[in-house]
Amino acid sequence: MLLSCHVKNFALIEEAEVEFGPGLNVLTGETGAGKSILIDAISAGLGARTGSELIRRGAESALIELVFSIEEPAVADALRELEIVPEDGLLLISRKILPNRSLQRIGDENVTAARLRAVTELLLDIHGQHEHQSLLKPRRQLEILDDYAGEACRREKENVAEAYRAYKNARKEEEEYSLSEEERLRRLDFLNYEIGEIEAAAARPGERDELTARYREMSSFEKIESGLGKALSYLSEGRENASDLLMQSYREIERLVSLSPAMGEVLAELSTAQDILSESGGEIRTYLEDSRFDPQEMYETEKRLDLLNRLELKYGDLCDPENDALARREEERDRLEDYAARRLAARERTGKAEKALRESTERLHQLRAQAAPRLDQALEEALKELNFLSVQVRTGISRLPEAGPEGQDDVCFLISLNPGEPLLPLQKAASGGELSRIMLAIKTILADRDQIPTVIFDEIDSGISGRTAARVGAKLKEISKYRQVLLITHLPQIAAPADRHYEIAKQTDGNRTVTQIRLLNEDGAVGELARLMGGDLNAESVRQAAEELKKSSQK
Repeated sequence: MLLSCHVKNFALIEEAEVEFGPGLNVLTGETGAGKSILIDAISAGLGARTGSELIRRGAESALIELVFSIEEPAVADALRELEIVPEDGLLLISRKILPNRSLQRIGDENVTAARLRAVTELLLDIHGQHEHQSLLKPRRQLEILDDYAGEACRREKENVAEAYRAYKNARKEEEEYSLSEEERLRRLDFLNYEIGEIEAAAARPGERDELTARYREMSSFEKIESGLGKALSYLSEGRENASDLLMQSYREIERLVSLSPAMGEVLAELSTAQDILSESGGEIRTYLEDSRFDPQEMYETEKRLDLLNRLELKYGDLCDPENDALARREEERDRLEDYAARRLAARERTGKAEKALRESTERLHQLRAQAAPRLDQALEEALKELNFLSVQVRTGISRLPEAGPEGQDDVCFLISLNPGEPLLPLQKAASGGELSRIMLAIKTILADRDQIPTVIFDEIDSGISGRTAARVGAKLKEISKYRQVLLITHLPQIAAPADRHYEIAKQTDGNRTVTQIRLLNEDGAVGELARLMGGDLNAESVRQAAEELKKSSQK
């Protein structure tokens, strides 16, 4: 349930804090006061796409904060699957809208807009002004039938989806065995050639790096030899070499030790330096003596590197331990050598997968066929309560040529709204206002099946009035027994049953315009109903009519 909504610097709303309660929460106000702005703010807080135009003029950013109480075990379980754990049963969602980006948080965690939507889809459902148009889509009609069919249908849909994936994978595998005998033999011969080439190369892990380093060393030996010779001369063989100069320093300091004992430490350091020079010179001499190489070695190294580089173009780096070029070709060779048996096994797997899919889609079809008459009856009863005096509903189910991840059924809602009229597809029989009421009827009969705890109806009163509006109000009140309902309306008959009534008003000081939201007490709610009814607000008769409407709607 949505407990509160805090909005700051969003469109015309400078700052507003609204606390909602269980049951039916109604929001009313003059046309243009900004009723839909609040819904837009909530929608933005839930992860809808936003832009800098929603930031209030003069502000650097907009902020929406929503607090939900998680009371339904099914919702809590679904949140846990998304690794979202409410704190003390409460979940705080916030979104900050900046000119070029937005920042979303769930509790203390920064999240992407996509993850935010995945979470909030479990918490709140917004029925916008034009959502009833989705009823015209066959896919939406199929979803409604499946929702009504209940948990058994949901589980079987999961089975169908899994069976469909298995069937598609089996078909894909079978299609891999489409070679003719001539093509198989030609491919097998080519694979044997490639396998032989890779095995003959016998590349070792890291071999190319070793060869590259050795080849670079051999090709640069003259330069290395010259440099090391000079270094050796500087250390110990040239005139005034480092070793001789160091020895002279050692002797000078040695004579000073008796005069200054502190020089003993310097003398020890010079002795260590002499050892280092001696070791370095020895290492250089050893390297020069051992680094002579045969030109044939250089030729063989160059030839080996050329081979490895050429094979890399075909098979990747064969010196890489992760390279699987040989394993893949050996696996394909094994498959081609046992081609006939494997092709037969693949066909058998496809046949079994197709049979499993066919059986699962048939079970799903039966569940839908059993639920359809019950849905028709429930929908007819709900529509009659919404002032459709003579209505017939039939859920037509036809079979598609092929099964898909949602089964093999095509669903079409057929309806007759007047006596003597034939049953026609919904898009041919219902007007916009009638579609709105039909959607409300569907929401009503699904209310006790739907797991989403909060629903928002944004101006569901489009195209209705009078007694029909009163019926719609009663239906919304009925839905609010199962779920929290937030409702924007212009009609007093729909607003009257409210458990909590909010007034949305626009105010201006001549320079700036702001939208304000306040919870009305009983007297204020009656006054707002009187305004919605029209006429002279100071007239006692209008006030009495509003009070009577409020009382009658609560019964």
